[in-house]
Amino acid sequence: MSESKFASKWGFILACVGSAVGMANVWGFPYKVVDNGGFAFLVPYLIFIVIFGYVALSAEYAVGRRAQTGTVGAYEMAWRSGGLHGAGKIVGWIPLAGSMCIAIGYAVIISYVLKSLTASVTGEIMTIVPGPWFESFAFNNFSVVPFHVVVVVGSLLTLLLGAESIEKTNKVMMPLFFILFLIMAIRVAFLPGAFEGYKFLFTPNWTKLGDPMVWVTAMGQAFFSLSVTGSGMIVYGAYLSDKEDVVGAAKSTALFDTIAAMVAALVMIPAVYAYGMVEGGGGPGLLFVTLPTIFQDMPFGRLFAIILYTAVVFGGVSSIQNMFEVVIESIQHKFPNVKRIPAIIVLGLITFGIGVFMEPIAETEGAILGGWGPWMDLVSIYIIPIGATIGAISWFWVMKKADLMDEINKGADKPQGDLWYNVGKFVYVPLALILCIIALTQKIAF
Repeated sequence: MSESKFASKWGFILACVGSAVGMANVWGFPYKVVDNGGFAFLVPYLIFIVIFGYVALSAEYAVGRRAQTGTVGAYEMAWRSGGLHGAGKIVGWIPLAGSMCIAIGYAVIISYVLKSLTASVTGEIMTIVPGPWFESFAFNNFSVVPFHVVVVVGSLLTLLLGAESIEKTNKVMMPLFFILFLIMAIRVAFLPGAFEGYKFLFTPNWTKLGDPMVWVTAMGQAFFSLSVTGSGMIVYGAYLSDKEDVVGAAKSTALFDTIAAMVAALVMIPAVYAYGMVEGGGGPGLLFVTLPTIFQDMPFGRLFAIILYTAVVFGGVSSIQNMFEVVIESIQHKFPNVKRIPAIIVLGLITFGIGVFMEPIAETEGAILGGWGPWMDLVSIYIIPIGATIGAISWFWVMKKADLMDEINKGADKPQGDLWYNVGKFVYVPLALILCIIALTQKIAF
């Protein structure tokens, strides 16, 4: 039973937006737009955002609030509601493992970002040769250890007081994230050649919509951008007051997550067009090679490098914060005698102890666990899609309808009925299954 609660609706929403906003928005969304028809890509993307925001997010919030606990306890509650108590004690560990595994890899990624921020503050980023500089730590063992320690310890320190500290830190980090990215978007707009980026972004290539993989890519981007993984959003729902409208809160989360993705696109796409670096690709190369090259040629580039990497650190830490909280809460649920601070210390040791051996981006000679790139692919191809699908099935096919609807309508401004439930059961669940099957069979990391 969770005693920690968010003090306000906006504190809850900002925490959820913090969980959702991350690398999927910053380096995933802009280049998926570039590769999949520009403005045309937004059509399927927004369709899926609406569906998943309407039913998937709100269901996870509601399940967490009803269970008054996070991932493991919520699955026990849902399956017990459907008369399958024994199975419920097992299935929740899969999405929980997904949160833990992705937190380990994510912490390494944000260590790279923190290294880039430090290089921006010192001015080093204005003198390095971006490609070799990136390779100097991307392909070497134990290359970002100090930054890695800061990310893990710093993220865990934001969890000392449970929902209270999560809410307070996100009330600072999330507004700053948006403000800093808006500053970057305004600066990029004045770059010579930026208009070509806007032209591409807002000129739809409608023929792309005839490609089924564009729709699949849009669905995967929407699914994981909203952090609908059958785990993370449940624990925040457990900290939500009964008087709050979970569907309304889910809509607000989806809206701000979409705004974050669009602002990131309005920074990245015009910038790479302005400097003729569209072929540089997304992912790590965008943040650690393409952008440093741009900053070196941009007036006041050092200042804007500091702004951008600070924003990305905030987005990353807020996401890690959610993944860590999922694990800590579930540990305390299963082992009530375990105090919060010892749980935090053990989690930090595990996260760093495993992650330090995967600091290179790819498997390198002498590597013990390989790089974080293969690790994140493994998690996003297998564990996360399976866990998310288990969650969808658990809420809409296992849990008793009356129990779910009772929680959905608790505190609702406008009560939901069969439409909401049927969209969840007959649209959201099949889409989750399709995405999971495609990920597993095609080995696609969304």
